[in-house]
Amino acid sequence: MTDVLHNREILLGVSGGVAAYKAADLCSRLVQRGAKVTVIMTESANQFIGARTFEALTGRPVYSHAFEAQEHFQGEHIGLARRAELAVVAPATAQTIARLAHGMADDLLSTTLLVVTAPVLLAPAMNCDMWAKPAVQRNVAQLRDDGYTIVGPEEGWLSCGQIGAGRMADPGSIVGVIEAILSRKGPGGQSERGQ
Repeated sequence: MTDVLHNREILLGVSGGVAAYKAADLCSRLVQRGAKVTVIMTESANQFIGARTFEALTGRPVYSHAFEAQEHFQGEHIGLARRAELAVVAPATAQTIARLAHGMADDLLSTTLLVVTAPVLLAPAMNCDMWAKPAVQRNVAQLRDDGYTIVGPEEGWLSCGQIGAGRMADPGSIVGVIEAILSRKGPGGQSERGQ
């Protein structure tokens, strides 16, 4: 039986938080299973992990700038969105969640996700007090209503020294959700998100 991830095009968005290092683990797991992974990093993600890590893992360029064409001259946001069979944002910070919930397009990741018609999976990661805020919960509820899949966050020790909900879901758990989504979708099939 062929692995459901083999030769599947996955867009991995990495936003800026301490959990960005877990995105490298997630990326590695996907590539080892045969997925073709393209990474978009937000400007703040570059403060936590380097693009070269993802370039080494994927064998592909990492994208960060909306107006610097590397591969798709009609716009990276168009080309990357069209290629993706699934998009995952890990970690999804409060800032990224707010951008998506409000339809903002002020960086390459948010602009690309507005174009994506494939399923989108978000793995939130932030301080537990931030996660509990009504504004964040409203944004998450809006994204669920819009058809996004949310995995996590998990409870545990956070980098701020607190214990609570806010840890990015384990990369293995995220891979499991990705497999479930792609199993329903089928190679080259249409998205379940109606946008």
